[in-house]
Amino acid sequence: MNKLVIALFVVGLLGCSRNPVTGKKEFSLMSESQEISMGKSYDPQIVEQYGLYQNTALQNFINIKGKEMAALSHRPKLAYEFKILDSPVVNAFAVPGGYVYFTRGIMAHFNNEAEFAGVLGHEIGHIAAKHSARQQTTQLLTQILFIGGIIVSKEFREFADVAQQGIGLLFLKNSRSHETESDELGVDYSTKAGYDARYMAGFFNTLGRLSGDEGRLPTFLSTHPDPGDRFVKVNKMAAEKQKDMDVSKLMVNRNSYLKMIDGIMYGDDPKQGFVENSVFYHPDMKFLLPVPSQWKSVNSPAQFQMAPEDGKAMIVLGLEDAQNLDAAKSKVINDNKLQVIESSNVKVNGLNAIALLSDIIPVDETGKATGTPLKVLTYLIEYDKRIYKLHGLSAKEDFNTYFSTFQSTMKGFNVLTDKSKIDRKPTLLKIVTTTKTATLRDQLNEFKMPAARHTDLSLLNGYLLTDSVEKGTMIKIFSGHY
Repeated sequence: MNKLVIALFVVGLLGCSRNPVTGKKEFSLMSESQEISMGKSYDPQIVEQYGLYQNTALQNFINIKGKEMAALSHRPKLAYEFKILDSPVVNAFAVPGGYVYFTRGIMAHFNNEAEFAGVLGHEIGHIAAKHSARQQTTQLLTQILFIGGIIVSKEFREFADVAQQGIGLLFLKNSRSHETESDELGVDYSTKAGYDARYMAGFFNTLGRLSGDEGRLPTFLSTHPDPGDRFVKVNKMAAEKQKDMDVSKLMVNRNSYLKMIDGIMYGDDPKQGFVENSVFYHPDMKFLLPVPSQWKSVNSPAQFQMAPEDGKAMIVLGLEDAQNLDAAKSKVINDNKLQVIESSNVKVNGLNAIALLSDIIPVDETGKATGTPLKVLTYLIEYDKRIYKLHGLSAKEDFNTYFSTFQSTMKGFNVLTDKSKIDRKPTLLKIVTTTKTATLRDQLNEFKMPAARHTDLSLLNGYLLTDSVEKGTMIKIFSGHY
């Protein structure tokens, strides 16, 4: 049997399926049952990594709206699930099988239901058009981890205890053609649901402003590359969809949405830890850790990660499930296949600890060396009946450049006693109504918002600070710690 016949035979076995959106047959390695199975395996990993935001009203809202719009999609029979992740990052994404996720960060940035509906339709569109499944088929699953807008290598991600498939898919980079297709579907689905899709276009202006604000948008525009001037294109799509409609009857629902997010958390949840003046504080566990100057960081319930702009190094803080330091040492060595160079018992600000210097040689399933050799400094610190593990790693050739930063950071781990940090309250959004017509800046001054937070509030409200805001308009300000 020649190679062409074999190839055709294999393709025949794997099969072609009809894309529900385009109606065209396409080669696919993944059946619908496999998509569903994949989503079920990703979902608990994503939830474990980021946690769910506990807000019953918001969760009920996205469940109702999500199921209504899914029923209008090209794949209405999938058992869709819609969840809000407890993350300040501005992002929304979908995984195969019908799972759609919004962060509380993006929910805080929407200013009406129509914006939400457009993004909801866009994400359902990714599922309906089988974008993630098609990218899996062509092996385009990203092999990088994003930290605050910078990129570190797949070897770092594999070492950093990140749930590889689920979290990798969270950062799946869609193609521009897929983005355009999902924008079209977002306009289509949200219009069918009765919303004004022009507001979907407007939200891309907010995203564009966020992308220019350093460190604020680490994922959305990385996972959703802009296929040109999105605002203009989506507006044209909306105009085409609405040309024979009475636009005045399309829903926006600004005030009802703003009332619903009144009190939503903004930024880091201090109970899970927060960074202030280059120090990471964890009020619940009562410890602090310095953050190297100019390094980006990302915090989640599972771990705290830091990396420099060039992405050539990484520090990861987490907990080790072990009864004592010696057991933790054995587990870390075995789990990560460390080739230990040095090991010593040390003290870190009076706390018992073990320091390890190790090599890591990534290998494939056959045991053959593959990827970039790494070097890692590990500190295991015993504090308050827990074992904290800190890994500082880089490529072997870069390790000396970062060693002193790794060591000084890990030695900076200390007990948190500052009551002002322990008792830190979260920043919440508060919805207020303007009492006069004035610029947004003047409105924020009227509500005694500090000038240092005006840019944040400008982005949250979707206005420029110089824009006029009419009397009687609901706007977002901050309450709690800000």
